[in-house]
Amino acid sequence: QVQLAESGGGLVQAGGSLRLSCAASGRTFNSYIMGWFRQAPGKEREFVAAISWSGGTAYADSVKGRFTVSRDNTQNTVYLQMNSLKPEDTAVYYCALDRSAPIATTTKQYDYWGQGTQVTVSS
Repeated sequence: QVQLAESGGGLVQAGGSLRLSCAASGRTFNSYIMGWFRQAPGKEREFVAAISWSGGTAYADSVKGRFTVSRDNTQNTVYLQMNSLKPEDTAVYYCALDRSAPIATTTKQYDYWGQGTQVTVSS
Protein backbone atom coordinates (compact mmCIF):
# COMPACT_ATOMS: atom_id res chain seq x y z
CA GLN A 1 0.00 0.00 0.00
CA VAL A 2 1.05 3.57 -0.68
CA GLN A 3 0.34 6.56 1.49
CA LEU A 4 0.37 10.09 0.11
CA ALA A 5 0.46 13.12 2.37
CA GLU A 6 -0.03 16.66 1.07
CA SER A 7 1.05 19.79 2.88
CA GLY A 8 1.51 23.49 2.19
CA GLY A 9 -2.03 24.65 1.60
CA GLY A 10 -3.43 27.80 3.15
CA LEU A 11 -4.94 31.22 2.60
CA VAL A 12 -3.25 33.65 0.24
CA GLN A 13 -4.20 36.87 -1.51
CA ALA A 14 -4.66 37.01 -5.25
CA GLY A 15 -1.30 37.35 -6.97
CA GLY A 16 0.47 35.48 -4.20
CA SER A 17 2.25 32.14 -4.17
CA LEU A 18 2.08 28.82 -2.40
CA ARG A 19 4.13 25.65 -2.61
CA LEU A 20 2.44 22.32 -2.07
CA SER A 21 4.33 19.16 -1.19
CA CYS A 22 3.29 15.53 -1.39
CA ALA A 23 5.33 12.79 0.25
CA ALA A 24 4.85 9.16 -0.73
CA SER A 25 5.51 6.36 1.73
CA GLY A 26 4.89 2.66 2.05
CA ARG A 27 5.29 0.45 -0.98
CA THR A 28 7.31 2.10 -3.73
CA PHE A 29 7.66 1.34 -7.40
CA ASN A 30 10.52 1.54 -9.82
CA SER A 31 8.92 4.42 -11.61
CA TYR A 32 5.61 6.16 -11.31
CA ILE A 33 3.84 9.31 -12.31
CA MET A 34 2.75 11.86 -9.75
CA GLY A 35 -0.19 14.10 -10.45
CA TRP A 36 -1.96 17.04 -8.88
CA PHE A 37 -5.71 17.50 -9.10
CA ARG A 38 -8.07 19.96 -7.51
CA GLN A 39 -11.73 20.08 -6.60
CA ALA A 40 -13.70 23.22 -5.94
CA PRO A 41 -17.07 23.15 -4.13
CA GLY A 42 -19.79 21.84 -6.40
CA LYS A 43 -17.36 20.93 -9.17
CA GLU A 44 -15.73 17.75 -10.37
CA ARG A 45 -12.13 16.96 -9.56
CA GLU A 46 -9.93 18.29 -12.33
CA PHE A 47 -6.39 17.72 -13.52
CA VAL A 48 -3.82 20.38 -12.67
CA ALA A 49 -0.35 18.99 -13.42
CA ALA A 50 1.68 15.81 -13.50
CA ILE A 51 5.29 14.72 -13.71
CA SER A 52 6.85 11.46 -14.83
CA TRP A 53 9.74 9.66 -13.16
CA SER A 54 12.15 11.14 -15.70
CA GLY A 55 10.82 14.66 -15.30
CA GLY A 56 8.39 14.98 -18.18
CA THR A 57 5.51 17.29 -17.29
CA ALA A 58 1.97 18.13 -18.29
CA TYR A 59 -0.24 21.01 -17.22
CA ALA A 60 -3.84 22.06 -17.50
CA ASP A 61 -4.25 25.09 -19.74
CA SER A 62 -5.65 27.09 -16.83
CA VAL A 63 -2.37 26.88 -14.88
CA LYS A 64 0.27 26.92 -17.62
CA GLY A 65 2.86 29.58 -16.99
CA ARG A 66 1.79 30.01 -13.36
CA PHE A 67 2.26 26.56 -11.78
CA THR A 68 5.35 24.37 -11.83
CA VAL A 69 5.46 20.70 -10.86
CA SER A 70 8.72 19.09 -9.76
CA ARG A 71 9.83 16.00 -7.87
CA ASP A 72 12.66 14.66 -5.75
CA ASN A 73 12.87 10.93 -6.41
CA THR A 74 15.35 10.40 -3.58
CA GLN A 75 12.73 11.71 -1.15
CA ASN A 76 9.66 10.30 -2.96
CA THR A 77 8.25 13.81 -2.88
CA VAL A 78 6.50 15.91 -5.50
CA TYR A 79 5.98 19.66 -5.36
CA LEU A 80 3.57 22.12 -6.93
CA GLN A 81 4.79 25.71 -6.99
CA MET A 82 1.82 27.98 -7.55
CA ASN A 83 2.45 31.60 -8.53
CA SER A 84 0.15 34.43 -9.58
CA LEU A 85 -2.72 32.74 -7.78
CA LYS A 86 -6.27 33.70 -8.67
CA PRO A 87 -9.50 33.34 -6.71
CA GLU A 88 -10.58 30.66 -9.19
CA ASP A 89 -7.64 28.54 -8.03
CA THR A 90 -9.43 28.06 -4.71
CA ALA A 91 -9.98 24.33 -4.19
CA VAL A 92 -8.87 21.28 -2.31
CA TYR A 93 -5.68 20.07 -3.96
CA TYR A 94 -4.94 16.36 -4.14
CA CYS A 95 -1.83 14.51 -5.14
CA ALA A 96 -2.11 11.13 -6.80
CA LEU A 97 0.16 8.33 -7.96
CA ASP A 98 -0.15 6.44 -11.24
CA ARG A 99 1.87 3.24 -11.57
CA SER A 100 1.72 3.22 -15.36
CA ALA A 101 2.87 5.47 -18.16
CA PRO A 102 2.22 7.73 -20.00
CA ILE A 103 1.07 10.78 -18.07
CA ALA A 104 -2.70 10.69 -17.61
CA THR A 105 -5.02 13.59 -16.99
CA THR A 106 -8.07 11.68 -15.82
CA THR A 107 -8.73 10.62 -12.24
CA LYS A 108 -9.50 7.02 -13.13
CA GLN A 109 -5.92 6.42 -14.25
CA TYR A 110 -4.45 7.12 -10.82
CA ASP A 111 -4.11 4.35 -8.28
CA TYR A 112 -3.48 6.15 -5.01
CA TRP A 113 -4.69 9.47 -3.60
CA GLY A 114 -3.83 11.76 -0.75
CA GLN A 115 -6.36 13.34 1.60
CA GLY A 116 -6.05 16.78 0.06
CA THR A 117 -5.01 20.21 1.25
CA GLN A 118 -7.13 23.36 1.09
CA VAL A 119 -5.96 26.31 -0.97
CA THR A 120 -7.97 29.51 -0.64
CA VAL A 121 -7.17 32.59 -2.71
CA SER A 122 -8.85 35.81 -1.62
CA SER A 123 -9.57 38.65 -4.00
